[in-house]
Amino acid sequence: MATIEELQAWHELAQQLRVDSIRATTAAGSGHPTSSMSAADLMAVLLAKYLRYDFSNPHDPNNDHLVFSKGHASPLLYAMYRAAGVIDDRELMSLRKFGSRLEGHPTPILPWVEVATGSLGQGLPIAVGIALAGEYLDQLPYHTWVLLGDSEMAEGSIWEAFEHANHYKLANLIAIIDVNRLGQRGQTMLGWNTQVYCDRARAFGWKAIEIDGHNLEEIDQAYSAAINNLDYPTVIVARTKKGKGVAHLEDLGGWHGQALKPDDAKAAIAQLGGERHITIAVEKPEEQTLTATTGRQAQTLQLPVYQEGDLVATRKAYGDALKALGGSRPDVVALDAEVSNSTYAEDFAKAYPDHYFEMYIAEQQMVAAAVGLQVRQYKPFASTFAAFLSRAYDFIRMAAISRANIKLVGSHAGVSIGQDGPSQMALEDLAALRAVWNSTVLYPCDANQTAKLVAEMVDCDGIVYLRTTREKTPVLYEADEDFSIGGSKVIRSSDSDQAAVIAAGITVHEALKAYDRLKQEGITVRVIDAYSVKPIDATTLHQAARDTAGKLVVVEDHWREGGLGAAVLDAFVGIGTAPAYGEWGLNLVKLAVRDMPGSGTPEELLHAAQIDADAIVKAVRSLVKQAAWMPTE
Repeated sequence: MATIEELQAWHELAQQLRVDSIRATTAAGSGHPTSSMSAADLMAVLLAKYLRYDFSNPHDPNNDHLVFSKGHASPLLYAMYRAAGVIDDRELMSLRKFGSRLEGHPTPILPWVEVATGSLGQGLPIAVGIALAGEYLDQLPYHTWVLLGDSEMAEGSIWEAFEHANHYKLANLIAIIDVNRLGQRGQTMLGWNTQVYCDRARAFGWKAIEIDGHNLEEIDQAYSAAINNLDYPTVIVARTKKGKGVAHLEDLGGWHGQALKPDDAKAAIAQLGGERHITIAVEKPEEQTLTATTGRQAQTLQLPVYQEGDLVATRKAYGDALKALGGSRPDVVALDAEVSNSTYAEDFAKAYPDHYFEMYIAEQQMVAAAVGLQVRQYKPFASTFAAFLSRAYDFIRMAAISRANIKLVGSHAGVSIGQDGPSQMALEDLAALRAVWNSTVLYPCDANQTAKLVAEMVDCDGIVYLRTTREKTPVLYEADEDFSIGGSKVIRSSDSDQAAVIAAGITVHEALKAYDRLKQEGITVRVIDAYSVKPIDATTLHQAARDTAGKLVVVEDHWREGGLGAAVLDAFVGIGTAPAYGEWGLNLVKLAVRDMPGSGTPEELLHAAQIDADAIVKAVRSLVKQAAWMPTE
């Protein structure tokens, strides 16, 4: 039971959080003060009594985690930081200004923010990943607290998180729903019907506690019950008022994302009792030893070895290499979206079940959990069919804003998957992943290359994407060959190459078939395996253009927009004029999928898409014939 003194202190702190939310947004001229004010009581009690966090050491593994899924309430979060004494008033007033750490929505530019939020529906799924780390890997007693808005409860990803949190019995996860009734354009779907939120949460196996979100005693009792619940996750459904504490703002529509004008702000602050300068000492966590990641003896990495000429699918090589990494790196974890027998992540799962998390058919939750796991410094590999990663694209985009280090693996890419048809064919993935900030995109063509690239991925920062092939393909490279990110391999070349064929993955094998046929016709071509699509090996491409008078053919199992062909063209942008590549300039033919494919054998579909050896031969002949007829000086 809270004392009168505690209740008064919490009230004063909550009022300060409201006042500071108004002050900062008014100074900025934009922001979400009323959305911050509704949750101020909830956060005041959390900060003053329940959060265990060492602000001087944000990487302390014993710290609790606080995720503002309701990212637009960032003024409230920043006001909490001021109350904790880690930012000063001057910085608070820099909200939303150019160069400030206090951006419109939280990002990890601030050391106490672990993930970016603001795209609603993502905080709770990410928190599931953090809680998984605490419960199964770190085995430390920290809690993960998540502040949610009621509007985002309409997002399907929220309910993916509810389901997975219960499946994994994440009693260390506590969600707080700020049910202030009003969304951006009016009332939310359920308004103040907090009972429905509770019923739904209980149906998913959660402990649900319904409270008045402005009653400090009820908040205190709910938090106490939550941290003492050792069996399943807890959700606190708090009925609140948007704009709480200021009469002309309370429960009034039209104020979402609206800052108060200076005179209105002055009057509102007066209603709240004026400015305060409270600083509280947030309780630090108890020090406990982190042992789980070193619980098994790390072995020397021994990647799988494949013999030249053998037929091995690169997806199988991924599974073999991931399993090898699991033996040498206790920080490697794997996730899959119920297709691990196709991606071959199951090999890792069988060998290291304590480091594998099944995400079922929930790709958004899979990517979010990977982001959460990397918060705790794990190296997550998340795999599914490449086509289905598109469902989680916003989570990938936000992961980049979080500066997250995650590894994504997409199998069954392109028309070469065959009879399953276009719904299963990733034809947009290279473009989509190339467009992500600070991403790396890899597309190996054989098993030894795949294994080496998987080993390279593990310590590569940012969003790293590996595209694998369903079909078995011949092993081209010896096991001791090295493959650096940003590199490529020139597989065939001569001093008299008349054109260069640039390929990746499945089309490398088609390019080699074309090479043999063209050679018989007396046409010599250079074949470049551009396995690193981003960053691409511009140096090798420039040399090929110089050596072939600019005659290049790019062939890819992908739509023509944004994939390998676009990456190659980007390598030539802004580096000089066309004569740098020969007197004929740059003459590039892009072979890519143009028409909607159907079902068929891989060979039939590659041929129909005009990205097979026949199409390459035809394109090279056309380029060489053009050159033969062009006049010379």
